Amino acid sequence: MKKKIYFTFFIIIFLITIFIYQKTIKNQTSEVDKIIEENSLTENSNNLIKNLKYNVNFKNNSSYSITAGESELIDENNIEIIIMKNVEAIFTSSDNKILKITSKNAKYNNSLYNTKFENQIRIEYLENIITSEKLFLNFEENVVIISDNIVYEGLKGMGKADIIKIDLISKNIEISMRDTEENIEIISK
Repeated sequence: MKKKIYFTFFIIIFLITIFIYQKTIKNQTSEVDKIIEENSLTENSNNLIKNLKYNVNFKNNSSYSITAGESELIDENNIEIIIMKNVEAIFTSSDNKILKITSKNAKYNNSLYNTKFENQIRIEYLENIITSEKLFLNFEENVVIISDNIVYEGLKGMGKADIIKIDLISKNIEISMRDTEENIEIISK
């Protein structure tokens, strides 16, 4: 007799669990799908996403986050590439120094985290501001390469150059011109 009561009790609990699953969890999944669908737009088999953000934490306690107002996911040689518009990126070094980059456009490699920024770039590092048209953040080689129409403004002065290369590990900076006949412009305050 006790076995029948336990068995009946078990069946009732099982049926209640299935009913609850059908009414709540399945509906929650639909809500999540609806939210994802509202934030994603599909046009001509392209994947467009609004307000996309990636966060990466590296082994050396540095981190990188990148946010875009609009993004398009594409596949290049089996690597997910994200074409971004209205971009803000923050690289925080292991010693908590922050490099902030904003630009109109960027191309982010989701496998290597390398990012190519273009158009109206603004870089803020310590109390320095650099503007340019191109920037390549290369995590494989731990360098930032800034180029095209570079204008530097810092506490001690201003400068103009063609290429700036910053080593993310050593913090060494190389400044150069493409044409060796031209000089780097530096104006002290």
